[in-house]
Amino acid sequence: MRRALVRMTAALQVSLTVNGTPQTLTLDPRVTLLDALREHLHLTGSKKGCDHGQCGACTVIVEGRRINSCLSLAVMHEGEEITTIEGLGSPEQLHPMQAAFVKHDGFQCGYCTPGQICSSVAMLDEISDGIPSHVTDDLMEVAFSNSEVRERMSGNICRCAAYPNIIAAIREVQGA
Repeated sequence: MRRALVRMTAALQVSLTVNGTPQTLTLDPRVTLLDALREHLHLTGSKKGCDHGQCGACTVIVEGRRINSCLSLAVMHEGEEITTIEGLGSPEQLHPMQAAFVKHDGFQCGYCTPGQICSSVAMLDEISDGIPSHVTDDLMEVAFSNSEVRERMSGNICRCAAYPNIIAAIREVQGA
């Protein structure tokens, strides 16, 4: 009779700064950043949609870049700064993008909204920093346009199809 070998994985300490607050977690090294945020820090704004990086519901901002947190292991972010939807604003003091989403009804069911907002904030920074996308006409002159927004936000799916309202909200914040 053969016995299956079970290998125990030792937990690791991971230090992160989440929404401006230093956090030290003891985690199985296989825990995704999304699960660390939701299950260990109880920051449930980021959603587990597809768990395959295809919907963008789990988008957070890490060191100024947007990522799908379901595809990233928490241990990979040792010492890094992470911003979730909870860190962008509060009900009393909304981030301009949150306020624009409310104003333009950029959400329907709201499930994708945290990922859409985090992605929108980081996406405007990408354009401002001159980072080209696949539809950028002139690589030396990256400019805001509807085609840039659509391309850059294509990784964030809204099953309710609030896309025109999402673009209106992004346009308002970009113009402010």
